[in-house]
Amino acid sequence: MELRWIIIILMGAGILTLAVFGIIGLPRADPEPDTAGAVDPGFISLPPGFKAEIFADNLPGARSLAFGDNGTVFIGTRDRGVVYAIRDSDSSGSADRRWTIAEGLFMPNGVAFRNGSLYVAEVNRIIRFDDIENRLDHPPDAVTVYSSLPSDTAHGWKYIRFGPDGMLYIPVGMPCNICDPAEERYGTILRIHPEGSGAGIYARGIRNTVGFDWDPESGDLWFTENGRDWLGDDLPPDELNRAPVAGMHFGFPAYYGNCTENPEYAEKTYPADCVPPALNLPAHVAPLGMRFYTGTMFPEEYRNAIFLAEHGSWNRKTPIGYQVVTVQLHNGTAGPAVPFARGFVDADGTVRGRPVDIGILSDGSILISDDYADRIYRVSWRATS
Repeated sequence: MELRWIIIILMGAGILTLAVFGIIGLPRADPEPDTAGAVDPGFISLPPGFKAEIFADNLPGARSLAFGDNGTVFIGTRDRGVVYAIRDSDSSGSADRRWTIAEGLFMPNGVAFRNGSLYVAEVNRIIRFDDIENRLDHPPDAVTVYSSLPSDTAHGWKYIRFGPDGMLYIPVGMPCNICDPAEERYGTILRIHPEGSGAGIYARGIRNTVGFDWDPESGDLWFTENGRDWLGDDLPPDELNRAPVAGMHFGFPAYYGNCTENPEYAEKTYPADCVPPALNLPAHVAPLGMRFYTGTMFPEEYRNAIFLAEHGSWNRKTPIGYQVVTVQLHNGTAGPAVPFARGFVDADGTVRGRPVDIGILSDGSILISDDYADRIYRVSWRATS
């Protein structure tokens, strides 16, 4: 064999070896379809007329959802460090394309989409992937938007959304079960301009929120809040809160629930400006993602109702939560939480799934992410005879 062919073969083998070990990258081929084939998960119980199917499977740690302009669903994760993208390109009701947008990130739970760009919230910064729907096969390098967030991992993962004012809302959870840090950004919801400027505090006194949305009628911000631990199985309540204006204080750490004093702070003096919840939820249900239903597929009674994912308790003697509930608003007042999607935990405590976030597809069906079963469900409705 001629020497030049020996050299070419050896060079090719070396490139392949480097690629395998991740030292250099090769162009990505079109991803193989990763579809669940619209399989009925079987265990999810819904009201009459509704149907649950698996929209996408094998998405380890799937958590927060964001939606592109061209039908792409972006998915953040917490412990996996990965951001995915999926698409139902043939409108079959299940995803048939999948991409990995980024890996090795610092708890990239939060994702948001605006003007062609995907925003991702790591614990300590916000990054952006531009023109992302046209570059799914070869995602661009991340652009740092804002890098002045605390690095605490306790309640450090974030949920982000763009508000009606065009600003990006970013929660900063308390780095503890209960404490009162000197740094004023802890226990708040911040907001910044899309390019990263103008950072300011919108709301305070919030232990940890991992889900919020705006009332499509009033424009008011509503958010979930996870209560503290170690006050027993039935205290304190988790919360659904309403913040129609900037500057409101929701009581933590001095207060919980309907502005009841936390025992650790009973002897201290705090301003009496605690805003009580719009709705108390059962203790430890762990409310996470929530969306106002703005689709047209579901019956009229669900229009503008809140769909809220309860991730489920982690240290309660009898598990609670593990479901999706709906909350109706009446002139801005929240009605009771009504179970909508159940079956994620059995009567004996066996867990089948843990709902995390809610999203609405263009056809009006909803998506439910599940970081326990590593999948996303699609719930649709059709009239029953």
